[in-house]
Amino acid sequence: MEDNKTTEKSTSFESLDVLISRWKDGTFSEIIDDWKWIFSYSARYKGAIAFYLILGILSTSLGLVSSVAGKYLIDIITGYQMEKLALLAAVMIGSAVFSLAFESIISRITAKLSIDINNDIQADIFDKIVDADWMALNHYSNGDVLNRFNGDIGTVSSNAISWLPTIVIAVYRFLATFFVILHYDWIMAVIALGSAPFMLLMSRFMIRKQREYSKKVREMSSKLMTFEVETFYNFDTIKSFGIAPYYSKKMRWWQGRFREISLKYNMFSIKTNILMSVVGTLVQFTAFGYCLFRLWTHDITYGTMTLFLQQRSNLSGAFSSVISIIPSFLNSSVSAHRIRELVELPKEVHIPESSELDAFVADGFEVRMRDVDFSYVEGTKVITDSAFQASPGEIVALVGPSGEGKTTMIRLILGLIRPEAGASVIRASDGREVVMNAETRHLFAYVPQGNTILSGTIAENMRMVKEDASDEEIIEALKISCAWDFVEKLPDTINSSVGERGRGLSEGQAQRIAIARAVLRDAPVLLLDEATSALDVTTERRVLRNIIRQKPNKTCIVTTHRPSVLNMCQRVYRVMDTRVTELSEEESSRMAMDF
Repeated sequence: MEDNKTTEKSTSFESLDVLISRWKDGTFSEIIDDWKWIFSYSARYKGAIAFYLILGILSTSLGLVSSVAGKYLIDIITGYQMEKLALLAAVMIGSAVFSLAFESIISRITAKLSIDINNDIQADIFDKIVDADWMALNHYSNGDVLNRFNGDIGTVSSNAISWLPTIVIAVYRFLATFFVILHYDWIMAVIALGSAPFMLLMSRFMIRKQREYSKKVREMSSKLMTFEVETFYNFDTIKSFGIAPYYSKKMRWWQGRFREISLKYNMFSIKTNILMSVVGTLVQFTAFGYCLFRLWTHDITYGTMTLFLQQRSNLSGAFSSVISIIPSFLNSSVSAHRIRELVELPKEVHIPESSELDAFVADGFEVRMRDVDFSYVEGTKVITDSAFQASPGEIVALVGPSGEGKTTMIRLILGLIRPEAGASVIRASDGREVVMNAETRHLFAYVPQGNTILSGTIAENMRMVKEDASDEEIIEALKISCAWDFVEKLPDTINSSVGERGRGLSEGQAQRIAIARAVLRDAPVLLLDEATSALDVTTERRVLRNIIRQKPNKTCIVTTHRPSVLNMCQRVYRVMDTRVTELSEEESSRMAMDF
């Protein structure tokens, strides 16, 4: 406990140095901006904050009253002012009880407000992350985003409500305690603050080490979380390759890094604690000696001596409380800045006029690209000067080697990414065109690569895309995707539970449920990104036929390594060497026969 107190003191003064340096180099305004952002949430609870502040001041005042009453009570017991015994006892007990009650209420209010503001911030940040530009968000690892979303938001929410009342209460407590001591003896007041100058002188030495530890801990926290997320997400792959021992070894390596830093920090804390304890003990002995001298010369009573020693300790604690606000202030600023980096990411493009296309859903839509260029990294083209077209009633295939840009084409069609040159548009039956954006995405049903089944029942997975879907609609979609053949044999059919990422299902079964989910959405454009790779050829062809029969005006775009369905397609495009080129019927037929 004492080690923690010493660390808090050193951190406080180091943080004070940080604030001063920020003021000098002109970056203090960044901290102010971060706190303006935090206060935008705090302002929603200004009534509760004011109540918190009033209770805190009352609690502190009653604590001082109780201490002063205790002084007089001791004096009474030792032979002074016996006539006031009952009154002082009542005051002392009443003050202590009310102070305890106020502290309990404050604790309850703080907990409730902290949870509320944490939920508010998380909900707002979640909405902003979900609406962030795909390219911009992908610069951050999943572990880093989760660390910011949980850890940093937790830091901000724990201080957003309490920071202002805490600093006012701490300053009030410090000043009130100081003036109580000063009222009785100014020399004692000076002695009570004896360790403060030394602590201030130590701050410049401590700040360098503290910064090093803080930086390393933050960096490793994000890296470790990224490692954990990737490990558990790819658990099946790790087990399949038999490389679990490698990951266990890597986990222990991370633990070793944490152990090394923790032990270094522990040794730093021990040395600092020894130094601070020596200074604190010297001040304590000085105060005790001074009180004994005043008591021996009959200048003070036993009660006054007790009050001096008690309030000296309280004054030191109040001083530490005032200073400890600075690291909280600074840490919250750092966390707020990390959150704001996500909040201020460029947003997805929203074109309100896209809603005008809804009137033409029954006719279907044409997907077009014209002269499109795109690159993820500047100077490295993924798609170059390419065109593409898919019309209602057609199955259009995108074929080509892995990594050549088929999935990139799907992202362009969905409006997740935007062409650097050219245009990617959706065209209605009346000829109007709208550039692909976030608002056109509701016109698409998408089955991505990999297993996208979530934990829950099959029905819950299906209703993700249509909350009010009836059981009959779900079963019909499962039949179209050839999934009902095995689902009807499950103990609870569509209400049967599956694990995370479809545990309990084969890859082919999981793919068919994912396709059924896209069918249930009943969007005019269906995108299948390697979505039939785990199906046998016969099932694959049957699924595609069922989809087209269900909605003759549906536009179906398929990316595949398997040319087995190419003779079902009205158009086939090859993606290779950054170019998207339409194959002739002869080329498509030859490719299908080669398979």
